[in-house]
Amino acid sequence: MNFGSGKTKFVEGFLSYFGLENEISSPTFTIVNEYKNDKINIFHFDVYRLSDSSEFYEIGGDEYFGNGICLIEWGELILDSLPKHYIHITFEKDENNDDIRRFIIENS
Repeated sequence: MNFGSGKTKFVEGFLSYFGLENEISSPTFTIVNEYKNDKINIFHFDVYRLSDSSEFYEIGGDEYFGNGICLIEWGELILDSLPKHYIHITFEKDENNDDIRRFIIENS
């Protein structure tokens, strides 16, 4: 994942599907932001500042799994903490056009 590749914009679009588009903020310094409506809980993590998975466990990050949708930026830093099954989305900038992004979507 790269800086400025559109991760937070993606989350913004994801939240807008659930009517939460006015709630978005980057969790860079708070690690996780929680968004809720009457139908769903969405947890937006940015684990870039964590040194390893043990810090993720220390903040109770794994307790969010199963309680809603978890969107995790920089999830490759905590791979051993992730549930057995998850969807991995890679964001890539286009080399020729800075306004274009590519998503590669894979199941674990």
